[in-house]
Amino acid sequence: MSIEQFIDNEVKSNDVVLFMKGTPQFPQCGFSGQVVQILDHVGVGYKGLNVLESAELRNGIKEYSNWPTIPQLYVKGEFIGGCDIIREMFQAGELQQLFADKGVTLNAAASA
Repeated sequence: MSIEQFIDNEVKSNDVVLFMKGTPQFPQCGFSGQVVQILDHVGVGYKGLNVLESAELRNGIKEYSNWPTIPQLYVKGEFIGGCDIIREMFQAGELQQLFADKGVTLNAAASA
């Protein structure tokens, strides 16, 4: 399986996927950490893929999305954006609405 096939499979077989530096339990960059905090706060289940484990994955996801930075969030197969976009969407309430529109189940989200 090529790296592109691997990425495509992960994006299409998981409702929410975060390509990040580190893991959800141990983010290894501030931007990845911010997105993890937002997703955890919203209460969405997601799969985190650590791009630091593989240069092939780190480069492959940038080519796949045509987006130069990590982290990258995908919801139901659609590329949503990186840290700045996710943070802005969250602050505006758009991220929560996106999950609702896409039919992604949220756990009881923590109160703001």
